[in-house]
Amino acid sequence: MKKLTLLFLILLIFACNPKEEVDLIVYNANIYTVDDTFSKANFVAIKDGKFVAVSDKADIYKKYNAKEELDAEGKTIVPGLIDAHCHFYGLGLNQQVVDLVGTTSLEEILEKVVAFQKERPSDFIRGRGWDQNDWEVKEFPTKDKLDELFPDTPVALERIDGHAYLVNQKALDLAGITLETKVDGGEIVIVDGNLTGVLVDNPMGLVDAVIPQPSLAQQIQALKDAERISLDYGLTTVNDAGLTRETIELIDSLQQAGDLSIRVYAMVSNYPENLDYFLAKGIIKTNRLNVRSVKVYGDGALGSRGAALKEPYSDKPGHFGAMVTPVDEIGALAERIAASDYQMNTHAIGDSANVVVLRAYKKSLEGKTDRRWKVEHAQVISMEDFDYFKLGIIPSVQPTHATSDMYWAEDRLGSERVKGAYAFKKLLDEAGIVALGTDFPVEQVSPFLTFYAAVARQDLKNYPEGGFQMKDALSREETLKGMTIWAAYSNFEEGEKGSIEPGKFADFVILSDDIMTVPVSEIPNLKAEQVFVGGEKLK
Repeated sequence: MKKLTLLFLILLIFACNPKEEVDLIVYNANIYTVDDTFSKANFVAIKDGKFVAVSDKADIYKKYNAKEELDAEGKTIVPGLIDAHCHFYGLGLNQQVVDLVGTTSLEEILEKVVAFQKERPSDFIRGRGWDQNDWEVKEFPTKDKLDELFPDTPVALERIDGHAYLVNQKALDLAGITLETKVDGGEIVIVDGNLTGVLVDNPMGLVDAVIPQPSLAQQIQALKDAERISLDYGLTTVNDAGLTRETIELIDSLQQAGDLSIRVYAMVSNYPENLDYFLAKGIIKTNRLNVRSVKVYGDGALGSRGAALKEPYSDKPGHFGAMVTPVDEIGALAERIAASDYQMNTHAIGDSANVVVLRAYKKSLEGKTDRRWKVEHAQVISMEDFDYFKLGIIPSVQPTHATSDMYWAEDRLGSERVKGAYAFKKLLDEAGIVALGTDFPVEQVSPFLTFYAAVARQDLKNYPEGGFQMKDALSREETLKGMTIWAAYSNFEEGEKGSIEPGKFADFVILSDDIMTVPVSEIPNLKAEQVFVGGEKLK
């Protein structure tokens, strides 16, 4: 009788405390949760695409039954990585043009263009990725040889930063560009009274207007290619810095149909028709798409000497760069966007552009709270202007820009001005957070190169010895936060992603090694071995 009574009591306890069924339990893991205390765990339970439990004890099994279990084999898990500033759609489109990244001369560029045209003939040849700073003669190229090779086929080759074209005469003719053409906010480069074929910033738009637009099939393929590449590196959310309404709606339709799984924070390109539509419509939010910001271009890029500086370029006397968007227009845009629910995210490279943007933000946001407006790049800032970031303005920076530009940045800026450049730690101290990205395809997609550049501030050959301006290096913890929870916060998404906590999307990455303890020199070699978005394994 006693045995029956005991059995009854046990059954009653289990009946009163049934285990909850979950979809997946991951165990035997080295988990960096990136929660408020940067705690660690060993187990997670996932149900309906979200974390329901995070624990460092095996007692997770007392509460949950799992349909499936995954042994992490002691490997490191981090939250799904977020690229806070990239050109996701542009990366995909780049898979359809001549890849010029890493070329070391104009001759090598021409060889690649000729080979590509033979393999995939086109009525309008496009390429991207050249950088004259990587050449022996670090000067802009000219169109002469392109004219010889392609007298009847237009060619437009985009510089790696997206802020300059090298085009041939056929493309100039189609765009209606002559020696008399004038365009504010950039430069049509003329040498010895002749067009060189180099266009910097706004004049590029004249060529853009005559480039054939990709077909719907090409657009879809571009998005799928970009997703494949991004997921391979552990990116589960990408902030695309500048999209049209058409592309945003295509992304949404693919996501809704289950044909695109990556999460996208879409910044609306600053065109009148885009602003008229989106600001009136308001925030658009699904589980995979977030549209609540406008991308504005303040100035050009430092590498092409288009960044707007307060004083002349040290290596080009009398040249200050240029504002792509005029100062008064920046102010008017800030006022208009501040009157909506949208965030303003402005590209600012030079110290002049940065202070223009920061002043406009301060004026437009007076009396408003929690707007989280971003300065994209925040690359060169005068020491007296860092205080603006204490006002709730978020610096969205790209660590690999520092290690790509460090070879020539001082040439452009001089020994004093360069001290306020790529100042990630200083920006963190002022703003309290930094959102980290790559600006791909300007830089490589790999977030592990981002991590390495932020912490080591060296290239892959360990140059320079001791690191570049190491006073502004970030710690590993700060860097991981910048790629997860701080990036999520900058997107108003910290309640749903950016850390491994109950209630948040089960976006996470299993790494090949421990990113927080592996020797610094090994960080670039890390791999994203398994990638989950909403609890679904996508790699």
